[in-house]
Amino acid sequence: MSECLRIGALAPDFTMQGFWRDDVHTFRLSDYRSKWVVVFFYPGDFTFVCPTELEDLAKQYETFTKLNVEILAVSTDSVYVHKAWKGQSPAIGQVVFPMLSDSLHIVSKKYGVYSKEEGTALRGTFLIDEGGILRTMEIHDNGIGRSVGELLRKVQAAQYVSAHPGTVCPASWQPGDETLVPSVDIVDKI
Repeated sequence: MSECLRIGALAPDFTMQGFWRDDVHTFRLSDYRSKWVVVFFYPGDFTFVCPTELEDLAKQYETFTKLNVEILAVSTDSVYVHKAWKGQSPAIGQVVFPMLSDSLHIVSKKYGVYSKEEGTALRGTFLIDEGGILRTMEIHDNGIGRSVGELLRKVQAAQYVSAHPGTVCPASWQPGDETLVPSVDIVDKI
């Protein structure tokens, strides 16, 4: 894992080319400082599990945007491969969020998801708040698809805790569920 990644610290900034709205654009993480951002690394275009994840994200994209969250999907493929994939795959044709290209592997290495053996990114999900602070991160094996429902729950929990300092969300917390306020006495004993 990259030494610069730490929950509660500023997420590493980046600038990448991406395919979005049928064209190539430049994206900087720091340009999203007024939004929450999910940086969603995936191994590659034209694969088996990746389109299921991106399609699931696309189906929930409106829910994320209502929560002031932008999705930035990142693979090591070029923007032109992203364009071809979007044009050929019905699942990826639904994607309306930017698909960024880390073809030089710089950002994948910064975020600790680069697999030297495969030359691609592992499945990594990073939630960054509107101030650029890293709130959650998850990296796992490329054979295991992620749950967009669980990602949405994590976003909602992180936003709740951010808006209600001193509270914590218990396991499996959902919006509307009870939260906890840790006792200072108990916290000091832990």
